[in-house]
Amino acid sequence: MQAETNIPDYLTDDFSLYLENMTSLADPENPDLLSNYVATLFEQLKQMPLLFTGMVDQLAMAISTKIRIDSKGLEKISFNPEPSWDEVKPFVGVHTDARTCITEIMTHAEQELKIAVLLIHFYNRYDATPLRTQVDEDDQVTDDEYNDFDENY
Repeated sequence: MQAETNIPDYLTDDFSLYLENMTSLADPENPDLLSNYVATLFEQLKQMPLLFTGMVDQLAMAISTKIRIDSKGLEKISFNPEPSWDEVKPFVGVHTDARTCITEIMTHAEQELKIAVLLIHFYNRYDATPLRTQVDEDDQVTDDEYNDFDENY
């Protein structure tokens, strides 16, 4: 199990959208659905690098297979307050076929690119395992209390 990862407040809305999109497209009956969708998004992005301006979750999906994030290195920086692109950039590698597109986005929409990278980073480290609920001792019913009836009545 991964360590507990807290999503910074400035990412929560976009992270919720990204998580919902990634989860809804992860279909066990159609395992290629997500990868095909992401590939299509990236092809659109290559044609028009600023296509997803204002839609950071879609940008994150489009570049998710085209960048490599050194999450162990990135974990060493502070996420509160929000880091700058210059702090995040050293931990991001870009695939050769995406460099032109990512460079264009970095030039014109650096903030959105940074947020997209952070969404991918937190998604990759996200543990969706439900937390165990704390059992309140007052709510526990002991076997003796539950079985306190006369079977021969």
